[in-house]
Amino acid sequence: MKRILFSICLFVGLASVSMAQSAQYESVMAKNVAMLDDSTNFNPDRLLEIGNTFERIAAAEKTQWLPFYYASYCYVMSAFMQRDNDKVDDLADKAAVNIEQAEAISPKNDEINCIKSLVATSRIRVDPQTRGMKYGMESAELLVQANQINQENPRVYMLQGQSLFYTPEQFGGSKTEAKKKFETALAKFSTFKPASSIAPHWGEAYTKGLLAQIK
Repeated sequence: MKRILFSICLFVGLASVSMAQSAQYESVMAKNVAMLDDSTNFNPDRLLEIGNTFERIAAAEKTQWLPFYYASYCYVMSAFMQRDNDKVDDLADKAAVNIEQAEAISPKNDEINCIKSLVATSRIRVDPQTRGMKYGMESAELLVQANQINQENPRVYMLQGQSLFYTPEQFGGSKTEAKKKFETALAKFSTFKPASSIAPHWGEAYTKGLLAQIK
């Protein structure tokens, strides 16, 4: 009987600790995800700070993919904003390491493929002439894979539209086709429900901004 009571107490104790840790994780993640929803934090230096925080969370929560995901998101978005191209590859490398760790925890994940696509795209700006074809094809294929995993993810269509929007027409870009992708993305955003309060939900305002630029 004593052994049974001890086992029950141990189980309850461990469950309580686990619930407390889970609540703490959710709380700190929610705080930092909210920072990414604040446009005032969208500058290269601030994104690096937030990315570093997500990396620290990831180090403590090794079985959770979202901290690695958001760390990668912060680094790749900072890479896009850098004025100095010499900094882009280092940031893309950091983003790649984190998103690979996220993928190891959560394989065949459409959201992860979207970030991997962004990482590939970020490398193009360093030298578009020599890198455009390689990384452009890699980025596009990752979005095709993401769409195969989840056809309802609005970020897939948004990123496909972004590629068409910024690619010159002689290399396959098209504002007309980009508009179609943005409109599809917004239709998907209207019904999209994140899996949780800390699950990926970014992109709607950005999509509207790009669509507004197409006459």
